[in-house]
Amino acid sequence: MRFHEAVGRTDGRPRRARPPGAPPVSPAALGLVVPVLLAGLVCGSCGSKSTPTSPTSSATSPPTLNACGIINGTTSQMLGILNGSTCPTANTSVVLLNLRTSDDRSIGQCSGTIIAPRAVLTAAHCLVDTAAPVAVVKVYLGSGAQIVATSFQASPLYTGNNTSSLDVGVVLTGEDLARPAIPLLLSRDAVTGEQAVIAGWGQDRTGQGSNGTLRAGATTISAVGTYYLQTRISSSAAGVCSGDSGGPLLLSEGGVWALAGVTSATSTDACSSGTDYYARLRDADAVSFILGLVPDASQK
Repeated sequence: MRFHEAVGRTDGRPRRARPPGAPPVSPAALGLVVPVLLAGLVCGSCGSKSTPTSPTSSATSPPTLNACGIINGTTSQMLGILNGSTCPTANTSVVLLNLRTSDDRSIGQCSGTIIAPRAVLTAAHCLVDTAAPVAVVKVYLGSGAQIVATSFQASPLYTGNNTSSLDVGVVLTGEDLARPAIPLLLSRDAVTGEQAVIAGWGQDRTGQGSNGTLRAGATTISAVGTYYLQTRISSSAAGVCSGDSGGPLLLSEGGVWALAGVTSATSTDACSSGTDYYARLRDADAVSFILGLVPDASQK
C-alpha cells in the first residue's frame, strides 16, 4: 500500500495512492467519471432546503446533495450536484495547505478542514511523505494572506505502507482562522450506503488544473473498516485526485454535517476510477491524537 505523497506535486504530475488491500491497478480502468471534487463548509443561499438523508444499511440512489453549500455553511440543501462542482471560498472551512522547505521551496499542497478556531485537520502523509522535509505549512483560506502555522504534527501511529497506519495530522495556527469549525463525528460510525460529501483543493478528473480550486461532490459510503472508510467513484459519484489529500469526508447527523474521515488513499493511479479511502476518525487512536492536540475541537 502506498499513500498520496502530499498532493499537488510541484513537477505537475499527480501522485495517487494504493490503499489497504487494494486490487492491482488495471490499465484499462477508465470511463465516465466524476471530477475529483472536495470543498469547504456551506455557502448559505444555494438551492432549496430539504431534510438531510438518514443513514441506511443498503445502497442508495446517486446522491443529489448541494456539496458546495454543505462545505460553506448550508447544511442541508439540494441542488443536483452529482459529480462535483467548483465552490466559492468566502466562507469555506476546507482550506489549502501549502507545504514549504526551510529555504521556502514548495514541496506540495494538501487540503485540510478547520476543526477549531486555530486548528486544521489533514492527513499525516501530507506532513511527512514529501520529497524534502516539511519545515513550514501555510494555510490559505481562499483569499487574503496565507497564515503560517505555528506547529504541525503527524500521528506517531502513521507508518506509511501499513494497513493500520493512522493517516491523520494536525496543523495549529497562532491566530483565529475566522471560519466555522466543522465538528468531528464521534457519536456514531458511518453506514454502508449512506450519502457523504467530499471536498478538497485538488486536480480534476483528468489530473489537470491547479491545486488552487476548491471543489466538492456527493458520494456514497461503499464500505466501513476498522481504520478506513471507502467510497467508489462513478458517473454519478465524486472521487478524489492529487491535492485532495487531507480533505474531509462529511456525513449528516442530526441536521449537521460533520467530519467522519480524512482523504488518505486511492486504489488506482487515475483520478477517474476505483476506490477512495479515508482515515476513519472514530478510531480510538485517532480520537486520542486529535483531541490531545485540539481539546477544543467541535464534536457531534
